[in-house]
Amino acid sequence: MNLEEIRIFCLSLPSATEDVKWGQDLTFNIGGKMFCVTGLDGPFGVSFKVKDEEFEELSTSKDIIPAPYVARYKWIHVSDEHRFNKKDWEHYIRQSYDLVRGKLPKKVQAGLD
Repeated sequence: MNLEEIRIFCLSLPSATEDVKWGQDLTFNIGGKMFCVTGLDGPFGVSFKVKDEEFEELSTSKDIIPAPYVARYKWIHVSDEHRFNKKDWEHYIRQSYDLVRGKLPKKVQAGLD
């Protein structure tokens, strides 16, 4: 998937928003918390949260590294748009969305429904 396809998918998720942070990063958020981040300029790169049990295997595979600054929260950074097929990209982004949404305070979650 290219960045525009990723953007469209992220914004199709319920209550998802987008924002530019740090002057160059396009972030996709749920309840004010990021679930996917990509750069506006430069080479392709997308970061998102994965399940704890997936982090080690994914972050040591080809074209994937622990995401700078947020790896301790089990985020990975994918540097090749062809690393996953469309179905897998959507799976991992949706999973990140669900993981982040699940950690939001109950009051915030209720306001999203």
